[in-house]
Parts: sequence; C-alpha cells; structure tokens
Amino acid sequence: MKQYNLIATAAAGIEAIVGNELRHMGYETQVENSRVRFKGDISDIIKTNLWLRTADRIKIVIAEFEAKTFDELFERTKALNWSDYLPLDAEFPVSGKSQKSILHHVPSAQAIVKKAIVAKMSQVYHRRTRLPETGAKFPIEVAINKNKVILTLDTTGSSLFKRGYRVDKGGAPLKENMGAALVLLARWYPDKPFVDPVCGSGTLPIEAAMIGYNMAPGLNRKFVCEGWNWIPNELIAQLRQDARDQANFDIDLDISGYDIDGRMIEIAKQNAKNAGLEGKIFFKQMAVKDFKTDKEYGVILANPPYGERLSDQESVHVLYKEMGDVYRPMKTWSKYILTSDLQFEQYYGEKATKRRKLYNGSLRTDLFQYWGLRKPRPKKED
Repeated sequence: MKQYNLIATAAAGIEAIVGNELRHMGYETQVENSRVRFKGDISDIIKTNLWLRTADRIKIVIAEFEAKTFDELFERTKALNWSDYLPLDAEFPVSGKSQKSILHHVPSAQAIVKKAIVAKMSQVYHRRTRLPETGAKFPIEVAINKNKVILTLDTTGSSLFKRGYRVDKGGAPLKENMGAALVLLARWYPDKPFVDPVCGSGTLPIEAAMIGYNMAPGLNRKFVCEGWNWIPNELIAQLRQDARDQANFDIDLDISGYDIDGRMIEIAKQNAKNAGLEGKIFFKQMAVKDFKTDKEYGVILANPPYGERLSDQESVHVLYKEMGDVYRPMKTWSKYILTSDLQFEQYYGEKATKRRKLYNGSLRTDLFQYWGLRKPRPKKED
C-alpha cells in the first residue's frame, strides 16, 4: 500500500502525549509545535482516527515548499498530482492560515490554491473549466509559516474530540481529547480508584473508563475520509470491527464522578450511556467538602471552575480551600487539579509537587500535581 506523510494535529502543550500514543501504536514520530509527524498507509489513517485519544485531526501532507509570491504558490500547487487524491466530482473547500510570511493575506492564499487545483484538475479531466464539486468532501488546508507552505488533506472532518457521546455539556466543558490527555498525565491505571469530584457532564470519568476498557474513542462517529473512493469500505468495516473486538469489559474498574449540581449528574449518566458505559461509572450528587473514602492509592482528577468572572472568584477560592482541607490528609492519593488561577496553591494550602502548563482551548491553564505515596511492592517470599 502507498505510504503517506501524515500529521496528527494537537493542542498546544499535549503534542508529546500524542507522540507517545503514536509510538505505543508502533509508529516512528517527530514531535513539533501543535503537531506530530508520522508515516502510514490508508489502514493507518483509519486506525489513528479510530484510536488516538488526544489528537485533533489526522492530515495527509500533499506537499511542502517555499513560496514568497502568489505566482510561486500557484505554480507549485498546480504542479502537484491532485488527481491522485481528488476525483472529478470532489468537493474541496480550501482553508488557510499564515504566520510571519510575505504571503500573509489568508483569503488570497486560499483563492490561489483553489484556482491552481482547478487548473490542474481541468487539464487531467478532459480540460473542463468548471468542476461540479457534487461528490465527497476533501478538506484542503494551505498553512504558511515563515514562507514555508504545507498543503494538507484532512482525513478526519469534525475534530477528533467529537466522540459522539456528549448530548449535553453544561457550562464550562472540557474537550474530550483534553480530558483524555489529563487522564494520561495523571498516570492513572485501571487497578486504581479514579475520582472526579467536580465531574460536570462526566468527560473525565468517561474518558478514563474508555482507556480502562480499551475502547477506541472514534468508534461512535464517522470520518470524512470514509466517503473517499480510494479507501475501500471493506477495509473500514474490518478496522472498525477489529477495534470493537479489542475492548475488554471483563475487568473491574473503580471510577466515580461527583458534582454538587444534580442536573449535571443526570447529564453525565446520559453521556456515559451514549458512550456504551451505562452502569460502568458511579455518579452521585455530592459537594467536594463531603467527600470521604477508606480506599487508598487512588487518583483524583479535577477540572474545577476557574473563577474567570470577578463575581465567581470568592466562591471558587472557597472551593479550592475545601479541596485542600479534604485531600491533603489523603497521603496515598495523587491529586491533579487543572485551573487558570495561578494562586491555586495559596488557597489549596500546599505547594504542588509539579505544575504543567496546558491550554484549555485558548485559555492558559496549569495542571497542579500532588503526587501520593507509592504503593509498597509485595514482599518476595523466601
């Protein structure tokens, strides 16, 4: 099968996690800002769309070149074998972005690329001057950075964070792929208790359960490349069935989600049901200050309100203090709390073991990490 140069795009701060995922899947990777490069054939395109938990999209790199004039951009784009990718009736919208480049006007760059593709396709398909664009969608992007152009074809469509299980998301939602990244950063393993004390619509417990049961996150949705004429339907069906077969529901997971808002608990239950996890996660209405447990060596992962509005700050700081009062005595538990409030430690009452900068959308946040005691290894018998 033909090998393609591929890119998994990622939110700032989690590229290394996407790289780890790809390496665990057997790919050689090159991690860059907001993307990870790797190579693969059409089966790898489907597999990575189905299985990557923390990436945004999988893109095929059509070409990379330098362009400082629109004529150069046009000619270099027109010279490419677009008919290898696009059938005669392809719908091919062109999006764009440009940074620190002479060709900084994005709408012009998009229009030039579109015009060049039409010109090439018109030559290939019997010199037609207009293309119908009534068929499958092939989203193309022209990205220019320091005069270097990358032309890519998006295989994903709607971003990979759209798993298909979230019917309602409440007030301040966390994207599903960011939720999965947090679970992976928290070093939670399926043999440990997992608690989200402010679970909202249930994203963190659901993503943890999907990891624990080895469920492919892309199974409940479609990808734009599944409509392309050069990706066989039988291959797609086989890889989807393979993914379904790899889920393991025979293991026991201890995953809980709590929230002070009973309405959010009902939403979380519905979202879990949609994800195929009905009855697999324990959800209950409860305030942070009321949490108690006899369990040990668990993980608490929380995305509490940040208090972005001045009117909310006081109640949020009270919440952070309650977290500290409840969690500090839990010495064997590891605690991971994501917030944009850089004074979090002051209200929590303890300095974090480690902090990691992440972006929740465009908002700079920190993951405050409090590592618990390690579980003693069982003594070897004589």
